[in-house]
Order: sequence, then C-alpha cells, then structure tokens
Amino acid sequence: MRLSDFDFELPPELIAQHPPAERGASRLLVVRAGGAGDGAAAAGGAEARPEERPEARLEDRLFADLPSLLAPGDLLVLNDTRVIRARLFGVKDTGGRVEALVERVSGPKEAIAMLRASKPPKPGSRIAWRSGGAEVLERADEFWRLRFDDPVMEVLEREGRLPLPPYITHAPGAEDERRYQTVYAREAGSVAAPTAGLHFDEAMLARLRNAGVGLAWVTLHVGAGTFQPVRVEDLSRHRMHAERYEVPEATARAIADTRAAGGRVVAVGTTSLRTLEGVAAAHDGAVVAGAGETRLFVRPGFRFRVVDRLITNFHLPKSTLLMLVSAFAGMETIRRAYAHAIAQRYRFFSYGDAMLLERSPGADGHDPNDPL
Repeated sequence: MRLSDFDFELPPELIAQHPPAERGASRLLVVRAGGAGDGAAAAGGAEARPEERPEARLEDRLFADLPSLLAPGDLLVLNDTRVIRARLFGVKDTGGRVEALVERVSGPKEAIAMLRASKPPKPGSRIAWRSGGAEVLERADEFWRLRFDDPVMEVLEREGRLPLPPYITHAPGAEDERRYQTVYAREAGSVAAPTAGLHFDEAMLARLRNAGVGLAWVTLHVGAGTFQPVRVEDLSRHRMHAERYEVPEATARAIADTRAAGGRVVAVGTTSLRTLEGVAAAHDGAVVAGAGETRLFVRPGFRFRVVDRLITNFHLPKSTLLMLVSAFAGMETIRRAYAHAIAQRYRFFSYGDAMLLERSPGADGHDPNDPL
C-alpha cells in the first residue's frame, strides 16, 4: 500500500465550514456491500471470487432514515468523549508568540502539547498565558511536556479555544461550542470531535431505542496527532499516535450478547471502530472491558473481528481514516462512493454528511499490525 493510492481531488466548496441548520439534517450515503452480504466474513463463509462478486450498491438517503436502515437487535456503539478547549495562545520568554495544542492532560498541572512558534522553545523556558503560564520541561518527538502554574483543566476552561480542524477556516464561535460536541459527550479529553456522532440528537437516539436498536458506549480520546498528515509513501513505515480508550463492562457484555443473538454491531465513527477492533485484536477476537492506549493502524488487509457496519463522515485525501474505511468496505467501493458523493455534491469532513458502510465480505484478511 502506498500513500498515493488514497489521494483524490475534492472541490474546496464541498468542505463544510458550518454544521447543518439542525443536528441530523444531513444526507446519508448508504453503501451496501457486494458479494456474500452482511456478516459473511465474520461467520467464516466462503468468499466469492472477485469476478463473481456483485458490485456494491450506493443509495442516496437522509440521516433521518437511519432507524429504518437498522434492525431490532442491532447494537450501536458510540464514543462518549468530550472535546476540551485545547488550543492556547501565549508568549515565550523571548517575546515570540507561541500556539499550544494540548494533546493530553498527563497530571493535574502537566500536559503533553504540540507547540507552534517561529523558533522551538528550549527546555526550562517559560510560556506566559493571559494569566499564569507554564514551564517547558522537555521535548518528546513532535510533542512537548509542559508544567502549568495552575491546574491544566482550569486554564483550558478559562483561556482555551475550541480546536477546530485546520480545514475549517473561521475562528470558533458560539455555534461551534455547541455543535462541535456530541449530545452524549461525557468524558473530557479529546482535541477533536468524533464527528460521526455529531449527526445524532436526543430525538434520534430515542427513535433508535424505540425501534429495538441497542446503544452502548466506549471512550476514545482523540489526540492531536489526528491533525498530522501521513509523511511516508510506504504505509508500512507509518506509526500511529497513541490514544487513550476505555471499554465499560456493560458495553463488552452488550457486544457479546448482540453477536450471540445474531445482531449486527454498528460502530458510530472510526474512533469507536478502532477501540473495538483494537481490543479484539489483543484478546483473540473478544471485546473485553478495560482501559489502555491504542496505536491501531487500520489499512487494507486488516482483519476485522467485531464491527459489521460503520457510520462515518467523508475523510481527507491521504488520511489514515480514508485508509480505514477502504479496509472496511473495500478500496474500489470507497473510490466509487467518494466519486459519487463528489458528483452529487455531498458535504465533506467534520461538519459534512455521513455514510453508512457495510463491511466487505473480504475484510477478514491478515491484520497488518500483527507480526507475520
């Protein structure tokens, strides 16, 4: 796999700069798998040869149609992380300006951050915020370890700004404070929203429950590395940044019960999928409760063990998220789906429209994260 395999041309006007007028008032591209159909790979069924496999089908729908596209007994797994005001602006000892993006809070007064300045700060130097400041302790790869004068979360709440993605060109405002956060966000710690969840409002969650669809929760705190581009052409050399996750016991039990009853596990967003598949890869296919860190890199050839369907937004060219959906639904299927979405003027990226993907019958290959 090469980085250039995941490039495409996107008209700039299709990059959504603002959310739709109402949460959930989005389009939904349904991508139905060709071949053996739902769950064939998970059940170990024989995979059709490429020349025998029917082409995937694309359907233009609305996100409001989602309950009718699921079945009683299906289980949606959602990421309940909450976006923090992770972007800070300050001044170095030398007078130069510095922008800090807190990647994670590592202690009451310590944080790991990305720093942007005309010249890198030196260990032992200080950064002054509007009130208080932080000492630069050391550099760790692309990040810096900082010790704050005051509790980090207090500083972020007092002075931090919402870390909108770089392709959103306006400064964050009141609309973003409300809409760049899921309605079920509970656990503070992310520097980017799990954007597939932005489409859900309380009314949709109630409709799903009333339709017999189960809801379960995981937490994966999206780190600052999500904004970093892939810098190597040979994807086997790319290393993912670490992200913290937690799987509650109730979620592990709900997944086991759903699979035992023949229901489908539907991940809401790539973060939910990476959490479930990362845990399963480490526990012989089982989702077990616990917390830890994951560096899981999902690319074509990955062996999926848990997730049957995926709700996700449209992703950036050459991104690891585009590689993930290509692994899940098939590279040619995703190329067709994205070409269709561009032709039909779907809205892209965080504030854009959504897709409902079925897992390709061939998505049960060797996990490239496992040793051969």
